[in-house]
Formats: sequence, C-alpha cells, structure tokens
Amino acid sequence: MPARALVAALLLGALAGNVGGERTAPAIPYVWHLPPGVPRPKVPADNPMSEAKVRLGRRLFYDTRLSGNGTFACASCHQQKRAFTDGLAHALGSTGQQHPRSAMSLANVAFNASYGWADGRTRTLEAQMAVPMFNEHPIEMGIKGNEAAIVARIAGDSVDAGMFREAFPGQPIALDTIVKAIASFERTIVSANSPLDRYLYRDDRSALSEQAQRGMKLFFSDRLACARCHTGFNLSGPTVHDGSVEVAPTFHNTGLYNVDGRGAYPATDRGVFDSTHVPADMGRFRAPTLRNVAVTAPYMHDGSIATLGEVIGHYASGGLKSPVKSPRLKGFEISNAETEDLIAFLNGLTDEEFLANPAFARPDR
Repeated sequence: MPARALVAALLLGALAGNVGGERTAPAIPYVWHLPPGVPRPKVPADNPMSEAKVRLGRRLFYDTRLSGNGTFACASCHQQKRAFTDGLAHALGSTGQQHPRSAMSLANVAFNASYGWADGRTRTLEAQMAVPMFNEHPIEMGIKGNEAAIVARIAGDSVDAGMFREAFPGQPIALDTIVKAIASFERTIVSANSPLDRYLYRDDRSALSEQAQRGMKLFFSDRLACARCHTGFNLSGPTVHDGSVEVAPTFHNTGLYNVDGRGAYPATDRGVFDSTHVPADMGRFRAPTLRNVAVTAPYMHDGSIATLGEVIGHYASGGLKSPVKSPRLKGFEISNAETEDLIAFLNGLTDEEFLANPAFARPDR
C-alpha cells in the first residue's frame, strides 16, 4: 500500500483498539474563554470540540507511548516554557535523527492558514500530525510500522480507555481518534496576554515601556516593513478563524542562502521548491508567529541565526543577493539605539502567563 494511502487508512481507524463497547452520553461541548482581540478558532466539522477531548488530547500530547520506541512525545519538541519549541537549531526525532528544520511554535497554532515551514497543502492540525507521526526521513515520532502496537498500548490502559469513552462515545481507540484528541488540545493553546496585548486590548498604557513603544513604531513603519510579512493579530501572516474566508498561505525567500550564485538553498532543505519544483519557490518558507519570539531562539527555519539582534541585522542588510529573493526584502538603515528599541518591542511579545499556564502543562497521570 502506498505511504499516503497507508496514512489515510490509519487515520480513518483501520487499526483500532476496543474500548469495551460501552456507550456513554454525548461529550460536553467545549466552552471557549478567549481574551479580547482573539477570534474563535476554526474547528473541522468532523472533530467538534469537547472538554473531554481537550483533557484527553493534553494527556496524549505528553505521552511518550505514542512514539515507536516509547521514548518521545509531542511535547519533546514542543516545550511550554519555550512557547512550545525546543531550543534547538534542528529538531531531533525519537531515534536521535536530526531534522533539517527547527520546531515551530504552537502558540495560537489553531489560526494558521497552513502548517509546517513550507507546505501550502496542509491546512488542518489533524492533517499536519501525519508528518511527525509517519515521517521516515528523518524519523520523528517513528509510528510507521508500529501502529498496532501503539494503539494497543493506549487501549490497554484503563484510564486511557475511560477517557476515550468519554471523549469519543461509541468510537474505537484508533490513530484517528488519537489525532483528533491532540488537535483539540492544540486548538486551546492560545497566547494573548503579552505586554503588547495588554497595551492594545486592555487599555494598559503602562504595559509597554517607552522603549518598546518606540520599537513598535519601527516594527510597523514603512521603513522597516516588518509587518508586511509578520502581520495580523498573530504576527505571522495570513490567519484563519471561525467564520473567516479561505486565505492562501504565503511563503517568502528571505535571502538566507545562495549556494550556487543563482539563489539555490542547501539541498537538505529548499523550502516550497522541494514539493513544487517551481524555480521561483526556491528558499520560500512561512513566516512564523513572533509571539513569544524572545524565548524561541535560535531563529529562521534552520536555526541558523542565534539572536534577535542578528536577525534584525540580516533583514537590515537585505539578505544575500539572489534572483529568487522576495522583493519585500530591500534592506533598511537602523541605528544601534533603534535596534535596541526594536528588540524591546519583540521582548514585549512574551506572554509569561502563557508560558506557565497550568492548562497547557503536563497533566498528572
């Protein structure tokens, strides 16, 4: 069976564990408690939110039994204190293999127009999970070939079985329901209480220092034009939410590499080009959210820039000359004092409450 067909079969529950055949009352719908300025996330019709799904998804998100060798969880690469990144330039999989890219933040992940650094085809959290679950080059979760064993591990746990009955009444424990539960939890991972949020939406004029306010003006200025790519309430480009129209994801070549004089990126990761093979897509990657950016170093898709100051320097220079570089990268003049102001603003995107919110932390088993 082709790999893509295998994944589809698994996610439809072809390999399932018995939850005892008991039927329970329908799951209690989830009640959103969203702060000002945050729209309601878009939820797929086939995976409605419920309190029980979120509780189960949180448990599974931190569960190492979901990896082939039982050593790795979603949370291994997505650590709350780092805004659900891992602090590495290149993510490591369950077998120690290195990924060419860094782990992306899950802050406000429900609002992404697409998922992954360079994949415009993957539009839901449920679909995105097939990548870390089944990827073999490199291995991430290492589920492929271990599907039945992983489902059996979960189905054989009485606590898990009870939680599945509550979250998915009348449905079996399967990779499909595992994925849906984790996606439900991830949709609740909302960050919206940074100093910038308090300044803009809570009318707290003291939330941002004068230096950070100067940095904010620079960020949104035409001279620096940071917000042309890092736009919207999530500072990440196009977003979707409940009731929004469909939007096309955007990708940018930021002039990070030009290994052949014609704009090529390293063969290990060439961005959107690797899936489309369209020359203009060389080196194009998605702009990640800048929320909590101060705790998500190192930066860029491959962690090749260590500090925020160096990132600003890269964009000020306009990046490397390249025929496929985004025309938005023109470079700009910026003084040392202005750089410090801009960094102060970026530090003002850190949501300390989010980084320590117990609702997102590892649950007691």
